[in-house]
Amino acid sequence: PAAGVFAFIGVYIIASIFFIPGLILTLGAGFVFANALGLGVGIFLATVAVFFGAFFGACASFLIGRYLLRDCVGKLTKKCVIFEAIDAALKDKGLRIMILLRVSPLVPFNVFNYVAGVTSISLRDYAIGMIGILPGTLLYILLGSSAGSLVDSSSSGNDSTVRIISIVLGIVFAVLGVYATTYYAKKELNKILSQRREVNAAASTEGDVDSSNGKGASTIGNDSVTTDDDDVEAQSETAKEGDTYKNEENLQHKV
Repeated sequence: PAAGVFAFIGVYIIASIFFIPGLILTLGAGFVFANALGLGVGIFLATVAVFFGAFFGACASFLIGRYLLRDCVGKLTKKCVIFEAIDAALKDKGLRIMILLRVSPLVPFNVFNYVAGVTSISLRDYAIGMIGILPGTLLYILLGSSAGSLVDSSSSGNDSTVRIISIVLGIVFAVLGVYATTYYAKKELNKILSQRREVNAAASTEGDVDSSNGKGASTIGNDSVTTDDDDVEAQSETAKEGDTYKNEENLQHKV
């Protein structure tokens, strides 16, 4: 079993780096390990193999996106409007946001690994945030292992109604649990992103007000300079008129 687990981890790492969908591998892990080792042990080892394969593959993609393909990934993220809000949220609450993003099945796993590399999140928070994939991972492994168990039950010909009902109920409760977790994560994520947008909008408004005040002060200063210049010109004209009047009086005395 150990050799199979390590081999699967290596395959999953390669799949994560080269954008191969991990859903098929996760379902396959549940099917293969459960059939080979039994339902309980199979689900446990499949979960371990998938999690650590996804963990190391995601960290490798993160480092590649941050240090080797940063310019390329950065150009792609500039086209996404919501990326700036996510990046700002990751800067303030990196670990919390990362866990919420990992819980949501709507976020593409392989693509986000590279995108996260150009954000402000630290490698530590990114790695710890990988625990968010556990609910979905467990669900898909349970689906894969249950499919194998159902096939065995139907082919054996024995009365296994209770076992089938137990498997189906387990799947239903797992789906409901993942749905509830995903709903909460999406709600919290939208709340945080909305707050971030409001903060950015307020900062932008303050910047516009400051700019307007600066322009107003500049206009007042220009008006003041213009008024001073007018006063100087008026005084100069008054002085000239006084000199002209004195000259005329001197001429009259002489005459």
